[in-house]
Amino acid sequence: MKIVYNGEMESRAFKDILGKEIPALAEKDPDVIYLDADLMSCIGTAKWGAANPDRAINCGIAEGNMMGVAAGLASQGFKPIAHTFGPFASRRCFDQVFLSAGYTGNDITVIGTDAGICAAFNGGTHMPFEDMALYRAIPTATVIDIADANQLTSVLHQVNDIEGVKYIRCGRKMAAKVYGDGEEMPIGKGITLREGKDAVVFATGIMIHEAFMAAEELAKEGIEIAIVDMFTVKPLDKECALKYAKETGAVVTAENHNKIGGLFSAVTEALATEIEVPVEYVAVEDVYGEVGPQDYLRERFDLTSDHIVRKVKKAISRKAK
Repeated sequence: MKIVYNGEMESRAFKDILGKEIPALAEKDPDVIYLDADLMSCIGTAKWGAANPDRAINCGIAEGNMMGVAAGLASQGFKPIAHTFGPFASRRCFDQVFLSAGYTGNDITVIGTDAGICAAFNGGTHMPFEDMALYRAIPTATVIDIADANQLTSVLHQVNDIEGVKYIRCGRKMAAKVYGDGEEMPIGKGITLREGKDAVVFATGIMIHEAFMAAEELAKEGIEIAIVDMFTVKPLDKECALKYAKETGAVVTAENHNKIGGLFSAVTEALATEIEVPVEYVAVEDVYGEVGPQDYLRERFDLTSDHIVRKVKKAISRKAK
């Protein structure tokens, strides 16, 4: 796996990848049908959608209905991909996804963009800190949190061949580049980004960038942390989680999500019955979102490299007792 992280932002926005890869998937596979809740212009699919009305359906601002349409298409052998903003892809239509897709065994892919603080100026109403928790509660669902453009490309080319409900959360704008072009990242596997002996940070999404910056600061003090991208939050790579927990003896999770039900919950559930190890978290507390730029929101909700540094030191101190 080629890791190219150097702190610089990716030249391509997530919406550019979605606008390119969704049409490519549809052109490659006649069973792929794209559904959107009146947001095609926001992720770059509007022009292609207008030219291909039989392959791209604007369901309007009716997300629950869109999920019902997706489930109906899946029941007839199609491979629907449905997109809307994170809060509307999760809490607004949860019952339809759970029953019409999950319970009835219809395979659908749901993309929720601008999840967590990525919603920025759209504010608290559009800022889901609970979307992963909701999807993790659906039996056999696959839940993915995207770090960079190349990872999104890799995941999009895998999900249609996975059974069940698949939820992909990502931003719409640019993020730090982590992976080399053309890299394949198998869904369900943790990806080691950096080795370390003193603690491990399991991170997802935009928190990968913060974890790398924290690692550099900690290294100045002689503390070497491993970083693992647990982009598949469900099913979690339990073998990987146990390996690093045992080798380092201290665990920190970092996510752009509420601590309840997301990566922190997934990791602690995986470790709890197997190993005793101190686990700390960097995540949103039990609060609602706010309006503001991402830089402000990172500080407001403690989603920073400084907070990771503090939590790593706390976990290591607990290990020593």
